Amino acid sequence: MISGLIDVAQVGLPIMALLIAGESMGIPLPGETALIAAAVLASRGRFDIGVVIALAAVAAIVGDNLGYLIGRRGGRRVLLGHPRLQRHGERLIAIGEPFFVRHGPKAVFLGRWFAGLRIAAAWLAGINHMRWRSFLFWNASGGIAWAISVGVLAYVLGESAERAIHTAGVVGAAGVVLGGVAALLYVRARRRRRGRERV
Repeated sequence: MISGLIDVAQVGLPIMALLIAGESMGIPLPGETALIAAAVLASRGRFDIGVVIALAAVAAIVGDNLGYLIGRRGGRRVLLGHPRLQRHGERLIAIGEPFFVRHGPKAVFLGRWFAGLRIAAAWLAGINHMRWRSFLFWNASGGIAWAISVGVLAYVLGESAERAIHTAGVVGAAGVVLGGVAALLYVRARRRRRGRERV
């Protein structure tokens, strides 16, 4: 985190914005760490926190839309055109299309807070042909909410924010998984009950 502070302090907010946009586009870069470092520096008077948050939100939205465009225009060609990837690509699309029809908005919005989804959500949405208007709305909402929540938390907590945000991400992911399992068990139990009632 200290090295991140020094890097952002030396190169400034444009590099933070490029790191966030690149990560959002699908490149494994430390975009969130750059935002945290910039917000911590803002708490020390180096930057304006409003500018940090606004730049981070815009960079996240622009990067995600570029990732969506890449996935939409060329993602299927790459996945289905290469013999080694074709089988996996067909499976990914077969699972992904119905998933994005039902859960696309949630995945795009919540994906901002989880490292793996933050990198992959945009091009997965593009590959699976999620409607762009829906993607744009949920992506912009998620990008703004993410920039505000992470930026303000880092501004208030300082250097301990990175640990807290990563822990919250893991806890949140576990909560989503447990919630999904609980919902699945509930639906199955309800179906069994209905089956017994019909008999």
